Amino acid sequence: MNNVVEINGITKQYKDFTLGEVHAEIPCGFATALIGANGAGKTTLIDILCGVTSKAGGEAVYFGDMTNIDDDKLRNRIGYCSSANFFPLDWTLKKIADSMELGFDNFNRQRFTELCKRFKLGDPTDKKQKKLMKLSDGNKMRTYLAAILARNTELLVLDEPASSLDPLARDLLCDLFREYLNERDGERSILFSTHNIADMEFATDYAIFMSNGKVIEQGFVEDLKQKYILIHGDAENADKAKPFMLSFSGGRTGFEGIALAENAKMLMAYDTAIETPTLQQLSVGILRKAEEDEK
Repeated sequence: MNNVVEINGITKQYKDFTLGEVHAEIPCGFATALIGANGAGKTTLIDILCGVTSKAGGEAVYFGDMTNIDDDKLRNRIGYCSSANFFPLDWTLKKIADSMELGFDNFNRQRFTELCKRFKLGDPTDKKQKKLMKLSDGNKMRTYLAAILARNTELLVLDEPASSLDPLARDLLCDLFREYLNERDGERSILFSTHNIADMEFATDYAIFMSNGKVIEQGFVEDLKQKYILIHGDAENADKAKPFMLSFSGGRTGFEGIALAENAKMLMAYDTAIETPTLQQLSVGILRKAEEDEK
């Protein structure tokens, strides 16, 4: 099985937004980041993949041959986490553990306790516990993540899991992603959405870029870093270099942007410096180009 999920022409129509047709692949054994600005369609696509909302057309194939997301056997293999209120706000850690244990055979209560401690949430067995409504947004997300990661699943689908976390918690989340993938040696996969990849680059193997409801680029991060280059140059050469660049930002002293690697020799003629972009720099360049094309 090369892909844990294959997305074939999925569409969804709202009054003021259209998703798709979306064609994308989620490779098996890796962490895939769904990257795009707010309103790009990331949450809509994730909700469709997890059966939270219906699709208008197209199909998703899971684990090579399963297509019905309402199948209990399929749902049991997937750990889904929303960025919104995932559990009732009057629940405590103990209540969450009780409900997860009732709802899923693959929920490990001891693992949940360990994760709560790693996330500095406290002990679910303590008599006095705060309700979710009393927690910060960051601690709510830590709670959701602890509950999902405590299940023995094959695919995690997480909507903006890092958006409300502080830097240390994001670093821990990256570690937990790697632990999750390594525990089953290529049999587990992760799909998570983000509009800011900077703190999650270490945890990202494959990237899917979305803009205005469409997939505009996708691929393994290392392959994308060979396809695109980061360009720096002096202001006096900006006008000459700009036609060969996909994204461009300039000032009085210099300019910077993303270009296709195939244009490297042409750009070097204008006394530019060429570097390998970070995933964050690549994301900004690709998404900025998409926005310009849509104007």
